[in-house]
Amino acid sequence: MFAWVGVTEFVAVAETESFTQAAKRLGVSTAQVSRQISALEARLATKLFYRTTRKVSVTESGQIYFQHCRQVLDGLEEAERIVTNLQMAPRGKLRITAPVTYGEKTIAPLINDFVLRYPELQVELNLTNLTLDLVEQGYDMAVRMGTLESSSLMAKRLASRTQYVCASPQYLATRGTPHALPDLESHNCLQGNHDYWRFQENNKTRNLRIKGNLVCGSGWALLDAALKGVGIVQLPDYYVQSSLDSGQLIAVLTQYQQPDEGIWAVYPHNRHLSPKVRFLLDHLTQSLA
Repeated sequence: MFAWVGVTEFVAVAETESFTQAAKRLGVSTAQVSRQISALEARLATKLFYRTTRKVSVTESGQIYFQHCRQVLDGLEEAERIVTNLQMAPRGKLRITAPVTYGEKTIAPLINDFVLRYPELQVELNLTNLTLDLVEQGYDMAVRMGTLESSSLMAKRLASRTQYVCASPQYLATRGTPHALPDLESHNCLQGNHDYWRFQENNKTRNLRIKGNLVCGSGWALLDAALKGVGIVQLPDYYVQSSLDSGQLIAVLTQYQQPDEGIWAVYPHNRHLSPKVRFLLDHLTQSLA
C-alpha cells in the first residue's frame, strides 16, 4: 500500500530548494521536514536531495519522483476543490445569453426557477440572435442552436430541435401538397432570415433556394402567416409543435427532414467550473432532458 509519509514535505523542499522555507510553507518545524525526508529516502532506498550548508538541490532520481508526486498532489487538490464546491451554494453574478425565441419560451422560465432556488445569485440574461464572444464580453454561458463552429469553448448538448416544413390545411387544399423538393418551385414559401431552406437528400445536406411573397425575420410572424394560409413555412418545433398537434398545420416533405439539431450550452474552457456555472449546467441538463 502506498505511504504518503514525506511526500508533501519532499515536494515543498523541491519547489523551495530549502528545508527552512518548506517548513514555513507547511507550518511545521525544519526538524520535522528533515525527519520526513530522511524517512522517505530510506523507504525509497535512494537519495532525493544534495545538501550543502548553502544550497539544497534535487537529484536526478528526485526530479523523476517530483514530477510524478506533483501530478498526484495536483489531482488531490482538484478533488478537494470539486468536493468543496459541491457544498457551496451558487452566488454572485451570472451572465447568460440565448436566442430570442427559444430563450423567451424555454430558457427564461428555467432561469427564473434557478433564481428562486438560489436567491443569492444576480442573473443577467441577454436574449439575442447574435453570436457573442463569451470571453471578450464576459459571459459565463451561452445557449446555442444547430452545428457549432470550431472554437476553444466547451459544449454540452442540452436538447435537440426538429425543423418542420408545414402549411395549413386550407393552403394545401387550394395549392396542393408538395411531395418532392422540386414541387416547392410552384409554392409560396415564406422566407425568414435566409433565402433557402435546409433538407436532407441522399444522406447529404441540401440548401434549397425558395421564393414567396413574404419575408420576415420573426418566426412568430411567419407562423401566423402559415396558420392564415398565406404559404408554406420552415420553422423549428418550438414554434409549430402545438399547431401540428392540433391539426392547424400539416407537416410536408418529411422524407427530406434533416436529423434533429443540437441545442447546446457553451462556456469558456475552465479547468474548475465555478459552482454557479456547474449548478446552472446541471439544472438546464436535467430540465431539458
